[in-house]
Amino acid sequence: MTVDDTRKIMEAYAANHDPKYVASDAVFIDTASGTRHEGREAIGAMLNYVYHVAFDARAEGTRLIVGEGAATLEATFVGKHIGEFAGIPATGRDVRVPLCVTYDISPDGITEARIYMQAAVMMQQLGAVPA
Repeated sequence: MTVDDTRKIMEAYAANHDPKYVASDAVFIDTASGTRHEGREAIGAMLNYVYHVAFDARAEGTRLIVGEGAATLEATFVGKHIGEFAGIPATGRDVRVPLCVTYDISPDGITEARIYMQAAVMMQQLGAVPA
């Protein structure tokens, strides 16, 4: 994978989290919980749930670093809590949570993503833990 090929996949994926840019046997790992989502279908369902069911949200990218077959996105998860998340019913609260994701990328698409989201910040903003 050249840097240019890696960048093209990442920029297309980052625009709307379209799972067509995810390899069929990819794995996305939530590093805070250890939860693994395996396969394009499961990853697509997880992304839909997080960005459109539990939240009406987007990732506001602040920095994308791209190498040969690897990339890192530093962003802020921004949205409104509209559905159940982590056992917490919809609060209607707005959230802004630091997010970093590292990606491994092949010609087939993203093969692995390691998601580093500030879970404590999310829970605080949802009112699940005291400020």
